[in-house]
Amino acid sequence: MRAARPAPSLCVVLACVAVALAGCGKGAASGAGPTPKVAPVTPAGAVSVVTRNTTRLGGADAATDAAAVARAVYPGLTSATRPQLVVLVDSRDWPAALAASELAGAPLAAPILYSTGDALPSVSLEALEALDPTGAPALAGTQVLRIGTTAAVPKQYLTRSLPSAPAPEIAATLAQLMGSAGAPARHQAILLPSGAAPTLQMPAAGLAAQSGAPILFATPGRLPAATVAALTSLRHPAVYVLDAGAVDGFALRELAHLGTVTEITGSASGEQAGPSASSIAVARFTDGRFGWGVKEPGHGLVFASDLKPLDAPAAALLSATANYGPLLLLEGAHQIPAALAAYLGDIQPAYNESFDYRPVRGVYNHGWLIGDANAISAVTQAEIDTLLEISPSRGSSSEASSSQVE
Repeated sequence: MRAARPAPSLCVVLACVAVALAGCGKGAASGAGPTPKVAPVTPAGAVSVVTRNTTRLGGADAATDAAAVARAVYPGLTSATRPQLVVLVDSRDWPAALAASELAGAPLAAPILYSTGDALPSVSLEALEALDPTGAPALAGTQVLRIGTTAAVPKQYLTRSLPSAPAPEIAATLAQLMGSAGAPARHQAILLPSGAAPTLQMPAAGLAAQSGAPILFATPGRLPAATVAALTSLRHPAVYVLDAGAVDGFALRELAHLGTVTEITGSASGEQAGPSASSIAVARFTDGRFGWGVKEPGHGLVFASDLKPLDAPAAALLSATANYGPLLLLEGAHQIPAALAAYLGDIQPAYNESFDYRPVRGVYNHGWLIGDANAISAVTQAEIDTLLEISPSRGSSSEASSSQVE
């Protein structure tokens, strides 16, 4: 297992840039042209608090959170740190935002920014201009994809728009779009009941971005025609159902004819699990090559509050780049649910001093926290930091060796 490295402080990134792009690593070649204008990596109104093992991104609202995530992943200082495509989605259209999480995965790796209806918040506009998308070759050079919004974007960007549509239809359209964009052949899909609480749907965002599996929706009664068509095009895929208890029994039976159905549940006894337990179940789940399967130390993790569902699509980009972290949910701002604390304890890195196993040879966890202190309090951030820190272990030599990097 490779060691998961903590993300560098954004302040370090800015310091490197400030020394004429030559103070960190290799210097810029002379005669390379004028130094580009450098915009701050942290958007106006956002916070960036870094501890030993955590980095906080975001601010008071979903638009700021999305902009902060996008700017952290894509500083826009070189062509390699600019996205091909930026997705602009109406923050009032939860299903469209959730389904768009798939676009954060390969091959588009597109950040999501939010409009408010047909108005574009200044933080989203500033982020878009700083990201300065290069254009997606597989989508005829499209630089901005608007979903369910006609919010005005600068005229220099080649823009494509998808009109607002019911959840099953927009999800199927985005699945088709990913196929046309050159996504690898997919044989999995994630199915959600359209009427489920957003807090129970949130973990699907990171899973879709990491796996490339589209998010599709079931409605009461028969499966929607758009969902059936999308599943049929995947040729009897593995279908992973979140919150299966909210899916109509007839729809589940119909689904079994279209693919192999597996439920991902955070409850062993059948009752509905809470948001945190559901997110842990998704983080632990694995089926062959599908799923996170995070059951040991050495991972990136993304923490968001169930109070802000739109943070899940915004943070999906962090599930498909750098440390590839699953989304873990806090229930409120001021405490870590017992199940989540236990899970973090299970995957906490450790080293064994008795066998001269030094922490420098260990693996490490790193947590991205989304939103300001009203979403995840400063005390909660400190507690998460402690649970992610590598610590001494009194385990056996076999336990110590099993934690080493292979």
